[in-house]
Amino acid sequence: MIIQANGTALHVRQDGPENGRAVLFINSLGTDLRVWDRLLPLLPKGLRLVRYDKRGHGLSGLGPADTGLSIETLADDAIALCEALKLEDVTLVGLSIGGLIAQAVTLKRPDLARAMVLMDTAMRIGTAEMWGDRIAALEAGGIAAISEAVLARWFAPEFLASSDAAMWRAMLERTPLEGYIACCRALAGADYTYRAADVKCPVLALCGALDGSTPPDLVRATAEAYGAPFHLIDNAGHLPPVEQPDAVAKLLASFLSGTADSVAGGRHGIGMRVRRSVLGDAHIDRAEAAKTTLDEAFQTLITESAWGTVWASDAISRRERSMLTLALLAATGNFEEIPMHIRATARTGASRQDVVEAFQHVAIYAGVPRANHALKLAKAAFAEMEENDDD
Repeated sequence: MIIQANGTALHVRQDGPENGRAVLFINSLGTDLRVWDRLLPLLPKGLRLVRYDKRGHGLSGLGPADTGLSIETLADDAIALCEALKLEDVTLVGLSIGGLIAQAVTLKRPDLARAMVLMDTAMRIGTAEMWGDRIAALEAGGIAAISEAVLARWFAPEFLASSDAAMWRAMLERTPLEGYIACCRALAGADYTYRAADVKCPVLALCGALDGSTPPDLVRATAEAYGAPFHLIDNAGHLPPVEQPDAVAKLLASFLSGTADSVAGGRHGIGMRVRRSVLGDAHIDRAEAAKTTLDEAFQTLITESAWGTVWASDAISRRERSMLTLALLAATGNFEEIPMHIRATARTGASRQDVVEAFQHVAIYAGVPRANHALKLAKAAFAEMEENDDD
């Protein structure tokens, strides 16, 4: 899909359920969103995985000719993308220049950033002089003139000698020259060395052990500045998601699980957000208004345990969890909550056929009478939903 942001068109791709926990991937210099292809299928189900070609790369536009492109502008693009897709509590995963963009987003919009993963990046990458030399070489000979040296920094020797390396050379050399140079200028002016104290969200730092662009010691120093855990990825250069996707996926999945309580409000805050997302604001507002001192502790328990723990898990999608919930309610004879969870299917993505399949299993494994009664309740709830839609 294409999203308009700050005067340019951004090429965006989404995977996973739209109501899943949002993770935004920001690619490196000279790559496009395909740099995450090998990683994403290895991550837990239920996540809303969003990636895009940053300005001047892949299928995204560069926007108005501007030699002053900055990391701040690129961060504004990411923020505009999040707003267009209604992403909240976002975990930002930034690779190389993407890590600088992630840091800028976190500083600009701390309300948006749930957590941050800095991958083969730093608070400052290179010097203005180094980037000036890079730009001069690009202007003289194009990207092909520097691609050999870049690939040697990107990949471990074994990968570089494989047939897979040809694809990445092609991706690099086909990057729009104007976009590449504009991002080089942005890198030349980016420095967040003294801003670590302003970042309040959890941070994880990763680096390929053979990275020739942002060496491990540089990334380790960045992790120390943020008080963040640091992990070295063996047998990988500057692009670990390409060379070692399994190792990166395990670290990222563990970090996502460990930051589940990091959002403002902790487990209760997460539970209330999930509860509203699944059951709807009107239902929750009525429940909150009816709450008394007699059931307040119970409501807190349910919000934190059922909604802040079980329903908040990324292990399976909300569609699947919706089907499980309906089947279990019917199988155990807890029929009074079935209409509520039928109405919730409008937000979890479970279809009417999913509901039928769930109750078919109940009929076989828990008894026909219970499945039959559950189907009657579902029919009435769906009819009520249709009537309300017509109004």
